[in-house]
Amino acid sequence: MRVEFFRHSIDEEDIARLAETARSVFLTTGPQVEKFENALGEYLGGHAVAVTSCTAAMHLCLLAWEIGPDCEVITTPLSFCATANVILHTWATPVFVDVEEETGNIDADLIEGKITGRTRAIMPVHLYGQMCDMRRIRQIAKKHKLIIIEDAAHCVEGVREGILPGQFGNAACFSFYATKNITSGEGGAIVTDNRMKADLLKQLRLHGIDESAADRYTGEYRHYDMGMLGWKYNMDDLQASLLIGQLERIDELWNRREIICRDYEMAFAKVEGIRLIKPTHDIYPSNHHARHLFTIQVAPEHRDAILHELQKKDIGVAVHFRPIHLMSYYRERFGYKEGDFPVAERIGASTISLPLYPRLTDEEVEYVIKAVKEVLASA
Repeated sequence: MRVEFFRHSIDEEDIARLAETARSVFLTTGPQVEKFENALGEYLGGHAVAVTSCTAAMHLCLLAWEIGPDCEVITTPLSFCATANVILHTWATPVFVDVEEETGNIDADLIEGKITGRTRAIMPVHLYGQMCDMRRIRQIAKKHKLIIIEDAAHCVEGVREGILPGQFGNAACFSFYATKNITSGEGGAIVTDNRMKADLLKQLRLHGIDESAADRYTGEYRHYDMGMLGWKYNMDDLQASLLIGQLERIDELWNRREIICRDYEMAFAKVEGIRLIKPTHDIYPSNHHARHLFTIQVAPEHRDAILHELQKKDIGVAVHFRPIHLMSYYRERFGYKEGDFPVAERIGASTISLPLYPRLTDEEVEYVIKAVKEVLASA
């Protein structure tokens, strides 16, 4: 049996909508993007701005909230490198804080110890789809007059203590990359409750000009002006066409992933040699884990061998994540070394991501569980 690491949930209706858009006059940012933005904004309770990636979303948010040279942004080392890279793209400096042992999310109790006179923002990452302690982070941000830009690439469906991504931060940034819960291959979005910033973000995503192609070519032609230096980060109607239907089905897709995760948790809870991330909904029943990734943690000295043995059994696996501060660029530029952030390093050295997506069958789930147990037993 071959079990892919990921298979998307694009269905025939999504493909038909894409084909209809492809046969239409307008392909770039137009009516389909607007429809998707309205739906996403309604789902999350804010103003949505669709862009080309979560990386673009985070970069534009830092620019819109005036993060730049001589600024520091506090974030986590346990994430994809884009989280820290976008801070460097604004000529600011990323400042890492270690993570919680049980969740892998940024440890809010350590944040204040890293705040300096140059600190301007906090960028928490809702790892694997589980939200950070946003109440505590917002308290710290308000006390020190900092902005919060949430990396919610894994967390469209997340809820913690009744709070959705973006509701306690200035903005939340999302990814629709090929392996995300809803996908357009590439794509991203920003959601904020600040209408003025949303309008600014829409201008920044298109070179800083004040009229989009849809504005210029729909009805009487209008000349455009460029009032600021922006970027080329606008989502197109083809991408939005794929996302609209998936967003309509988002709860249905989540329900299937939740069932799979519960099966994994039950199967691995008492397996010697496996450690699991702890879902906070066991503490706060109202919490809603977005269930983007399911990871197990094994002995670091055996992790790679276990990965390879699972691959030999035709099971797709991945690692989320190797800590950013141990990447060669960050070691060489900032002098980071092993031991600087021990919890993130332990998780990064021991984690394995297993297949998790709605099209995973019960038989495939059972095969993955059996294979993991067999490989662990012989490790």
